[in-house]
Amino acid sequence: MISSNRLTPAEYEINFSDIHPPYATQNGALVDANKCLFCYDAPCTKSCPTGIDVPKFIKQIVTGNIKGSAHTIFSSNILGAGCSKVCPVEKLCEGSCVYNLMEEAPVEIAQLQRYSTEKAIAEKWQLFTRKPSTGKKVAVVGAGPAGLSCAFNLSKEGVDVTIYEKESKGGGLMTYGIAAYKVTPEFCEDEVNYILSIGGIEVKYNQELGKDITIEGLKAEYDAVYLAFGVGLARQLSVPGENLEGVVDAISFIYGLRADGFASVPVGDKVAVIGLGMTAIDAATQAKRLGAKEVTIVYRRTQDEMPCTEVELDIAKLDGCNIIWLAAPKEVLGVDGKVSQLVCEQMELGEPDASGRLSPVATGNSFTLDVDMVIKAAGQMPFEGLVNANQLSNKSGKIAVTDKSITSTTGVFAGGDCVNGGKEVVDAVQAGKDGAVAILRYLF
Repeated sequence: MISSNRLTPAEYEINFSDIHPPYATQNGALVDANKCLFCYDAPCTKSCPTGIDVPKFIKQIVTGNIKGSAHTIFSSNILGAGCSKVCPVEKLCEGSCVYNLMEEAPVEIAQLQRYSTEKAIAEKWQLFTRKPSTGKKVAVVGAGPAGLSCAFNLSKEGVDVTIYEKESKGGGLMTYGIAAYKVTPEFCEDEVNYILSIGGIEVKYNQELGKDITIEGLKAEYDAVYLAFGVGLARQLSVPGENLEGVVDAISFIYGLRADGFASVPVGDKVAVIGLGMTAIDAATQAKRLGAKEVTIVYRRTQDEMPCTEVELDIAKLDGCNIIWLAAPKEVLGVDGKVSQLVCEQMELGEPDASGRLSPVATGNSFTLDVDMVIKAAGQMPFEGLVNANQLSNKSGKIAVTDKSITSTTGVFAGGDCVNGGKEVVDAVQAGKDGAVAILRYLF
C-alpha cells in the first residue's frame, strides 16, 4: 500500500538524522588531526579533484588556527563544507591516505574538513575580500555546485555575476538530490548564503533556460555566459507497464523529500529500486526510512561492477535493503492501473562495454517480485533537446567543450554535469573553477 505520513515526527527525526555526526568536542578533532603524518607530496591532496591542501588544513587545526584551516579549504573548494558531508572520500582523499598501506584506518579527513568549514559558516567568517568591480558582467545558468563555484571565483576577481536558477532555492543537487541524512536543506541554504556573502552575485530564482531566459538574450546583456544547468532527465526503463501508478523516478522521489518534507512523500510497503548508483542507494535507504517494510534493489551486474561505493552499499544493507544481483526489469504488472508485480530477467555477464565494465546479457530466465512501488534509478540523461535547441556542439546532449569549459559558441562556457553527464559534487566545483579561469582569460 502506498501512503504518506507513515511515521511519527520523532521517528522521522531519528531516521533522517545526521549519519555522520560532527565532533562533540574540540578534543575529538584534535585527536584525529594529530594522527595525520603531514605527508610531503600528499596523496590525499592529489586525489581531491579540487586539490585541497589536506595536510596544511589539518596542521592548522592542530595549531588552533581554525580560520586558517577553513581558508585553506575554501580557497580550493568553496563548497568544502557540503563536500565534507557528501563526497565519496573512501575512493578519493581518505582512500589515498597512506595509513591504508599500513592496513590502518585512514585519517578522518572529511570529519576534520567539516569541523573547520561548519564553524566558518556558523560564525559567518569573511575569509575573502572581493576586488573592486571591473564593470564586466557574467551570467551563470544554474545555482548548483558548478554555477556557485564559478560565480564565487569570478566575483572574487571583481566580476559582477547574475545567476539564473530554475528552482526557488540554490544548491542544485546538494539541495534537491541527496539523501537528507547526509545533508539537510537548511544546511544547503546556509552554505549558499555563505558563498553569496562575498558580494557581487545576484541570484534570480524561478528562471528556467529555454522558458524564461535564452542564451541569445543573455549574450546580448552580459559579457560572457556560463552554463551549469546539470542533468536531470530520468533514464526510462523502456519496459511494458512503466507508466502504471506507483512507478516513479528516483530524482522526483528524492526531490519530493527535500522540497516537501518526509511526511508528505508516499512510499509503498514493498518497494523495488532499479539501479545501484548513489541515487539508487539514496532512494532505497530513504524509502526504508520513510516506513517501507521491504526494499529490494535490483541491479543488472554484480557487486564488482556497481557504480556506488562499498560504504554506500553498506548503508543500504544496514538499513535492511535487499539486493538482487544480475537482474534487470522486464515488465511491470498491475491491477486496476496500479503496480502489483515486477518481472525481472536473470542476467549473466558478457563482454566489456564502452565503459569497460562487463555487459549484462539476458539468460532467458525470469522471476517475479510482489511490489506496490517501483523507483527507477537507472541513471540520468542530459537535456539533449535544450542543448540542440541552442545549437551547442554536443555528444548525445552532453555539451562539448575545449580547454575544459569553452563551448562552440563564442562567449559561452559550460561545466559540471551538463558537460560530463553526471559526476561527484566535488568535480562540479572544480569545473566551476576551471570555467571562471577561462572566462577571466576571455574577458581580460
